[in-house]
Amino acid sequence: MNLAIAATVFPVIFIGELPDKTMFASLFLSTRGRATAVWLGAAAAFAVHVAIAVTVGTVAVLLLPRRPLEAAVALMFLTGAILAIRELRNGRDDDQPGPAPDAAASPARAAVTAFVVIFVAEWGDLTQVLTANLAAHYHSPWSVGTGAVLALWAIAAIAVAGGKWLARVVDVTILRVAIAVVLTGFAAYAGWIALT
Repeated sequence: MNLAIAATVFPVIFIGELPDKTMFASLFLSTRGRATAVWLGAAAAFAVHVAIAVTVGTVAVLLLPRRPLEAAVALMFLTGAILAIRELRNGRDDDQPGPAPDAAASPARAAVTAFVVIFVAEWGDLTQVLTANLAAHYHSPWSVGTGAVLALWAIAAIAVAGGKWLARVVDVTILRVAIAVVLTGFAAYAGWIALT
């Protein structure tokens, strides 16, 4: 495992997930059940999604020639930047998923509800696509997976521990612009590699 790659992946996934609907879902779920149980359910869902994304990215490296793969990675990073800008323009307050009305009667039920809500909400999410792209780009599935899962677990912890405070302090607009800029930079770099 390459710690430098994991350290590079962590902030990209962290910033990409910070203003995301799953953070708000974790925050909402933590108001209905024990924070620890909600975090455990969310952490398990994130781990499954990272494993899927890293597997897809790794298989792509084995099946596709280098230049077309790098071009596809550049296109996906650019798509991620466009999605981040679109989310910025549209706002995402209207698509925050929530649990069933009595979802957190027990810690086990809170964990299962958090797992299901996060697992469903993350399909095709920006950070899942980013994780697959980073795995394809760096050719280091363990490093990318470690950086991504630690970032997502940190987001879940922030959401259940202090999400209300964070929403008042951090401007979501700035975060979305930052992730769009970072993704555009990754797209440009991957495009340059594809052309060389």
